[in-house]
Formats: sequence, C-alpha cells, structure tokens
Amino acid sequence: MTPENKAKFDAKWARIRDAVALREPDQIPMTPSPSIFPIFHAGHTMAEAIYDESLEIARSAMLKYLRDFDPDNGTSISNYLGEGRLMELQQPTTMRWSGMPGNPIGDNSLQQFIEFPILLDDEFDEFFGDRTKWTVNKSLPRNYDSLKPLESFRLGRGIMGLASAVSKPEMRQMIETLWKINDGYAEFNKKRAAIHKEIEEAGYPLIRAPWMEAVPFDHYSDFLRGTLLSLADLYERPEEVHRFIDATFEETIARIKASKGVDDGKHVFMALHKGMDGFMSDEHYREYYWSHLQQIICALIDAGKVPYIYTEGKYNSRLDCLTEVPPGKVFYHFEEVDMAEAKRKLGGIACIGGGFSPYLLNYGTKQQVIDTCKKLIDDCAPGGGFIFETAYGMDYAKEENVEAMFDTVRNYGKAR
Repeated sequence: MTPENKAKFDAKWARIRDAVALREPDQIPMTPSPSIFPIFHAGHTMAEAIYDESLEIARSAMLKYLRDFDPDNGTSISNYLGEGRLMELQQPTTMRWSGMPGNPIGDNSLQQFIEFPILLDDEFDEFFGDRTKWTVNKSLPRNYDSLKPLESFRLGRGIMGLASAVSKPEMRQMIETLWKINDGYAEFNKKRAAIHKEIEEAGYPLIRAPWMEAVPFDHYSDFLRGTLLSLADLYERPEEVHRFIDATFEETIARIKASKGVDDGKHVFMALHKGMDGFMSDEHYREYYWSHLQQIICALIDAGKVPYIYTEGKYNSRLDCLTEVPPGKVFYHFEEVDMAEAKRKLGGIACIGGGFSPYLLNYGTKQQVIDTCKKLIDDCAPGGGFIFETAYGMDYAKEENVEAMFDTVRNYGKAR
C-alpha cells in the first residue's frame, strides 16, 4: 500500500470508528450499499458478471465504482458474481440467478430466493431425535437437486455396507459433482481474496468481517419452516420453537466467544428478517426474538466486534428494545423507520444509518435527492453517531442521482 493510500485508508476507518463510538468525525462517513450498481455502472449485465469465472468483470467494476464515487468503505465480491457455473453444479432449489439455464429472472436481476418449508409438520420427532439422519435424507436433498440421491441413502453394516451405499451410480455422480464444487470454490476464493487485498491497498477498508450471525428465530423461519408456518408455530407449537432457538442460541454464543482475537474491530453483519413491525406482537418479539438478539449483540461486543444490525422492513415499534445495549458499541442500519425518532431514542446509545430510499436514486430528481440527503443529515448527524447509508442496495440507480447523493453528503456533511 502506498503512503498516500495508507493515509486514505486510515482516515476512512477512523471516520467510521468515530461514528460508531458516537463521536463527530471530520465528515459524515458514507458507506452506502452499492449492491449490483457497480456492474451496471461499468457497462455489464449481471448475467455476464455471474458467469465470468475470472472475476475480472467484478474486479474492474468494483474498482471503478470506488474510484468514481470514493465511499468510505471497500466493496467486497458478493451477489454470486463469478459463481454461475458452480451454482449450476449445486442446483439449489431455493434460488434463481441471472443467466441461469432458462433465464427465469432476466439478465439484470439481483438473485431471487424462493421460500418453502423444509421441516414438515410430521417430522419434528425425527428432527429432534436424529438430526443427522433428517439432514442427510430430508434437508440436503430438498435444498439442492444435486443431492437428491441422499433421499434414499442408508448406511449399511460395516465398511462393505458403506462402500456399497456410496458406489451406486447416482451416488458416484453426486460425489464427483461435490469434488468439482469444492475445487471450484477453492480457486474462486483465491481470486476473491486477491481482489479484496487490491481494494484495501487502494485505500478502501473492508469493514465487515467475512462471516455473519443470525437471530435463532430467523434461522428457524428462513431455513426450516418458512414465514407463515414459523409464525403459526408461535401459537401451535411454542415448545418446539423454544427447543430449537434456545439450542441454536447456545451454539451461536459459543461460536462468537471462540472468535475473540479474529477480525477484532470489524463489523459483524446481522440481518433481522422476521423482527419487523407487525410480524409478531411486542410480547412475542421480546420472548422469541429480542431476548436472543440482545445477548448476541453483547457477546459480539465482548469478543471485540462491532454488531452491525441490519433491520429489514419497518422498525418503529422496536426502537425501545434497541436502546437496551451498551452505549457506543453498536451500529443499527434501518430500511424503513422514522429516522428523527430513531435519533431521538438511540442518540447517545448507538450509531444509526440507512433510511435513505434508493427509490429516489432510481426515479427521483436530482433536487429531490439533494433535499432528502440534507434532511437526513439535519435529523441524524448532530452530536455524532450517524453513518450515511442507503436503506438497501442502489442496484438500478441513475448515475446523476448517485453523484448528487455523494456530493451532497460529502459537502453538507462536513464537521461544522
């Protein structure tokens, strides 16, 4: 890293650290979520970028975005860029991506997830009684068509029974596919690590740890029961819900404690999928959701990390809960909330960001973008503890509006 880039890197990191610690930096940090906007900004389609195994499209697009707009954080390789062939090998049943066979979502879409129950109503005894068997015979083949042979997989007696079970033609093919997936991701990860190093050497810190955490109820809802059944389960099978989320919570805390000394100071991303206003009552939110989330936040802080809590949907009715954390240690990102009220309640407790809808970047005028940026700064910046972020990915934003957003925050958001 050149001395000039090192100075830029250090200034950007300091800006972000000051904001999280509720201090006023030299200017408001800007860490908007570019998502797939850099791909379009560089003149490519998502299908092209997803099937470019060299990762050169992703690399050049990310570096161009950083040079052109100069945010305060680096942009990592995500959204399945470069993974098209590997995804075809996996054959996930829960996802669609641009460029995949049949092209069901078009060449310029963000990946789309399909939710359906993996754990069925009559499988709870098996799920809690023999989790390994249920995972092998039910969960894995339901999530990946490439693992369909596991539906009928049974361990025979002794080594010859196992040898016979894995030597069936369909099992041989599945195992060979798994080898290809493993080797493909080993090469992919080397290329991605090299790009991330290049991004940081250009002076842009990658502030997020390369791992994330989740609220146990979100795990239950996202990966086992689906939204509708998981919410019904709060009334129809609360004991089973508690049995799973409490055990998952203990595993989460143990994993976080073991991370001490690794990625210290970095932000650990946690998306809150099912905690939004109206999804569950306040009583249920505290019992099934906040009780675990609060302790996970504290465990991350104790392990030397910054909890980056990414609230999804409206979060106005949950603000009182969010105040119950150690001051100056947490960063709350909001998609949709009364940002002035969030500042009133969380000011002096936690750093906040988000609340700026990319809808304006897509369809608004330049003046609307400027006015909205200024209002958000006026509402949230005084006293420190504010990072400017878009509510979600910029994706299809008009370039002139992105320029107006950066210019406004960079100039209007300077320390006064």
